[in-house]
Amino acid sequence: MGKKQNEQSGSGSRRSILIPILLSVTSCILVYTVSSWALRRPTTTSSELSVGSSMLLTREEESMAVGEGEETGECCRGLEHLELWGSAVKWGTDHKFNTARECCQACKAMCSGVDGPCLCDSWVFCGDRPRCGDKFGECWLKKQKDVLLPALQESGDKVIWTSGLIFGKGVGIVSLETEYGNIRIKLLPDCAPHSVAYIVEILGARHCAGCRFYRAEGRGHIWDSAGDHIAEASFGPPYALIQGTLEAEGLPFKGIPVEACPTLRRGSVAWVGAGPEFFISLANHREWERAYTVFASVLPEDMAVVEKIARLPTRSDMWNGVNVSVLEKPVDLKMKRFSQTMESSTI
Repeated sequence: MGKKQNEQSGSGSRRSILIPILLSVTSCILVYTVSSWALRRPTTTSSELSVGSSMLLTREEESMAVGEGEETGECCRGLEHLELWGSAVKWGTDHKFNTARECCQACKAMCSGVDGPCLCDSWVFCGDRPRCGDKFGECWLKKQKDVLLPALQESGDKVIWTSGLIFGKGVGIVSLETEYGNIRIKLLPDCAPHSVAYIVEILGARHCAGCRFYRAEGRGHIWDSAGDHIAEASFGPPYALIQGTLEAEGLPFKGIPVEACPTLRRGSVAWVGAGPEFFISLANHREWERAYTVFASVLPEDMAVVEKIARLPTRSDMWNGVNVSVLEKPVDLKMKRFSQTMESSTI
């Protein structure tokens, strides 16, 4: 919250300029607050499944969450204090940049076409000038044997490296299996590396007991079949989404930090607050601009399964003063690694 400035001569004209700006900001905050309440599940009792943290983002955090190019999906993020191993395709001693983003982009440049196969699927950068010394700027581009289980050299505060992953065509796809069909989602490690690391942890645990969808709301007459908002219509309810939790029972959960928060589109998979509650959007929610970390997107051909779940029988409920539709029978889900060769590992 900004400090109040001392009034000086001419402050009246400044106030006349500031009033519409303040009204606009207030309107944005109101829309965001309502949307947050619509997704926040009330605290459960001790006998119910824990749903983890659902902290709201501040407007400052939201603006910080979207970096250059991230609104269009051109993210380049990595994890600090992490050094990935693997076969080098470019040696960092002869390949240097000033920023981790440039290193990441160099790795992406080795992918053919849009979402094509990648000669480089991981990068390692040293960007802490005092600690890196003569290694500062080194950008190692690498190829993993298994990009969903990358070779780890070391991690922790003492590590001077930042590392990231790039998923090319047909790579980094996870299938959410339900009795109504499978929903394949493409993970976005370059936009949400912390989120993807958590999903990989669940995959490694080889079970997702407790993972389920519990809320379902269709598009109603508010959004068309392409997910675009109908002019003059409200913004819900219904809110055009299905919501659930990705917290496996028996696995400790730590809140996921805010990552890239582009405008939600039809098929976006995003956390509610810091997770592990999440939702899949059935519409283009431009009114929720930069409000939620997006960590995956549903393959277009699988949106029919999402729509099917959204049409299941529901009952009305009230969350934080907002009308919502809760599934009469929650839909359990399992996770499966998916590849175009159909080689997968069920959990």
